[in-house]
Amino acid sequence: MPHAALPLSASIADTSRCWLTGAAVFLFAALTLVLPSGYSLGPAVLLLASCTLAVWRPGLRLQRDDRWLMLALCTYTAVVMAGALWHDQSLSSVDRPLRFWLAVPVLLWVMAYPPRLAAVWTGLVAGAVGAAGLALWQLDQGAVRVNGYLHPIQFGNLSLLLGIFCLAGLGWAWQRSHRWAWLALLGLGAAGGILASLLSGSRGGWVGLPLVFWVLYRAYGRRASVKALALALVVIVAAAAAAYSLPQTGVKQRIAEAVSDISLYVSGERVTTSVGWRFEMWQGAAHLALEKPLTGWGEAGYQAGMKRLADTGVVHPGTQQFDHAHNQFLDTLAKQGVLGLAALLVLLLLPLRLFAGYLRDPDLTVRALATAGALLCVAHVDFSLTQAGFNHNSGVMVYAFWLVIWWGTLQSYCRCRPVTPAASGGRAER
Repeated sequence: MPHAALPLSASIADTSRCWLTGAAVFLFAALTLVLPSGYSLGPAVLLLASCTLAVWRPGLRLQRDDRWLMLALCTYTAVVMAGALWHDQSLSSVDRPLRFWLAVPVLLWVMAYPPRLAAVWTGLVAGAVGAAGLALWQLDQGAVRVNGYLHPIQFGNLSLLLGIFCLAGLGWAWQRSHRWAWLALLGLGAAGGILASLLSGSRGGWVGLPLVFWVLYRAYGRRASVKALALALVVIVAAAAAAYSLPQTGVKQRIAEAVSDISLYVSGERVTTSVGWRFEMWQGAAHLALEKPLTGWGEAGYQAGMKRLADTGVVHPGTQQFDHAHNQFLDTLAKQGVLGLAALLVLLLLPLRLFAGYLRDPDLTVRALATAGALLCVAHVDFSLTQAGFNHNSGVMVYAFWLVIWWGTLQSYCRCRPVTPAASGGRAER
């Protein structure tokens, strides 16, 4: 996408603002996992920049889908904040959901001043490879499960997300002048993100890989040759076999542990395993949700309710050490009721529906942006089955701000590209 396709006149000031957006997104992608709170710097720059929109007053030409996306972000924030007031929680409890609201002005900024896509995917490669390097270093230092500067589950899930973003960029890379160099670079990023996830031992993210491959197939596979599809399948199978076979990855051990944990739990022999704890927490959260389905229990009520269930023998007493249910859907249902769960589902599924509408676009750049956005939603649905990612700052920041970055960039590109049959034929230099 050349700069001539900006939504505003291509003035020097507009170009400089686009460079600012690109730099901020690069920092967001590159630093998310390699620095403590590295996921905050890029969004902070974008948020500060968006405060100037009232001065610059760009012509955004908002459309219905843009408003739906903003409504999903604002509704989730409003429902969680209303629940906090209803349950008399402290103001600190609305800190994380408030960030979805703050992502709205960033969306407007990105739509007005989109980043150069080379900066976006270069940052993602740097972030994914950096995560792999950090994971290998921690492993060399004797870590059993690497965690970067986060919880191992969050580190593993977000590493995987950076890796699959690199896979989404393959369509964009194919249109570049130096396509093979870009394809190799994005392949390296994908490998780095997946390796970091494997070394973290976070099994929940691996479960969703078939869905990831399905989205990639929907975006790119239908027009690929049989030879290309066969090669991709061989690469996937070979990579999976290597990850399972090599003891350094720990994949074989973690899968064996999961099978053992399930067997011990079903037989009643042992509950206090990684999987067993989750089953107990899910059971407790489901009990609490059935008792108060409309508004939920709130944070304090959830803790008290789990203690009551433990005292009456419904769940193991050890579940009280966890402050959430390790399942975003059940945790939200137990704490915020069906209203909170509905807002969460809208936040995850409505953007997925919007991005999916572009997966068959003839322009590979459009498909790459839509694929990245769709994978963001699909991955978080998967992550939410075994982890309450939105209970962590990293989870909220990554989902909220990548959502508006992908959508804002996609919409800016689509509204400014020439409407010609040859729109997908040339190699874009953006």
